Amino acid sequence: MYLRSVHRPGFTLVEILIVVIILGILAAIVVPQFTNASTDARVANVRTTLTNVRTQIEVFKGQHNDLPPQITGMWTLLLTCSDTYETAVANPVGTRWGPYFMSAPINPLNNLTAVSTAATDAAAGWYYQPAGIGFSFEARNADGSVNTNY
Repeated sequence: MYLRSVHRPGFTLVEILIVVIILGILAAIVVPQFTNASTDARVANVRTTLTNVRTQIEVFKGQHNDLPPQITGMWTLLLTCSDTYETAVANPVGTRWGPYFMSAPINPLNNLTAVSTAATDAAAGWYYQPAGIGFSFEARNADGSVNTNY
């Protein structure tokens, strides 16, 4: 009985290195595109949420003698039922109008729901300024500054 050499087919080290380099180049091209996609999705979510909240505040105004909800109890007013005269109460007891939301909306830029009238407030997700029959409702950035881009 004699031994003969067995030739095993396979890849050489150079071939494997070339494949790894090509995969690295492709990953370097594709990964930044996913990063931009998540930022774009967050911006779209902020715009949609702002549109929904502003619309519901307008509905509230229409049902409450053209007055927007005041900062006192704002989410409570929008999350429960209220009567026409209840625009600045922390605990509305009315049953005529609302609720306008199922839960307080979360700001996608900082993941907070609180509302504040301060120019900078890192503990709040939203900036809200009722002024007579008008109002301003904006998102806050992660540092608490008001974002007026949307």
